[in-house]
Amino acid sequence: MTLVRSERRDGGVAVITLDDPDRRNALSLPMVEELVAAIDDMEADESVGALVVTGAPPAFCAGADLSGLGSAGEGGLRSIYDGFLRVGRCALPTVAAVNGAAVGAGMNLALCCDVRLAARSARFDTRFVQLGLHPGGGHTWMMHRAVGAQAASATVVFGDVLDGEGAARCGLVWRCIDDDALLAAALELAGRAASAPRELVIKVKQSLQAAPTIPDHDAAVTFELTPQVWSTQQPFFADRLAAMRKKIGR
Repeated sequence: MTLVRSERRDGGVAVITLDDPDRRNALSLPMVEELVAAIDDMEADESVGALVVTGAPPAFCAGADLSGLGSAGEGGLRSIYDGFLRVGRCALPTVAAVNGAAVGAGMNLALCCDVRLAARSARFDTRFVQLGLHPGGGHTWMMHRAVGAQAASATVVFGDVLDGEGAARCGLVWRCIDDDALLAAALELAGRAASAPRELVIKVKQSLQAAPTIPDHDAAVTFELTPQVWSTQQPFFADRLAAMRKKIGR
């Protein structure tokens, strides 16, 4: 049984779908292995420029498989983390299309994507504390960074559950989309990144990830100078510059 489906779409976009709907796409170890392999495969494919991550209806991801969590220990927990952490480490731009419930580790999966879009029917439920479980996988850090201290406390400690519109209001997702338009919107957004030169987008993503560690504006100027000089020396820049000059000269 395949638990993760991968599909290459037009325009350099690939869709990775968690596909265990009877279990609401809960992250089991076999699913994690398939997810890691799917990301590896897409990253190695030069024709793929961006990824959309979603779940088979009715859920996005209902969290970790809890059946053996009590005896999992550190090694078992880290094995579950490997799935969403691999998404977070993907060199390519990633868009989460959150089409239903995102619970616990399922929220981590969405948080590890670069941009999140949510269906109106989506539900963001950290649920760790309500299960008597301390958050894991960097959940508190990612939530605090995404929405700030108050919203992180409201959701993680106090157990507030957000729908798509609520998630958009607090900045947890970029946009809330009508359910039937979610995947198309995610594909369109991912397609914009995939239409740019792949090497350039990878370097820009690296710079964005490094940005929080850069102490001030002057340091950021210096940091960005090397990759910007590199980009000016690439054929894709020369081609686009020539096309722009031709358009302006008409």
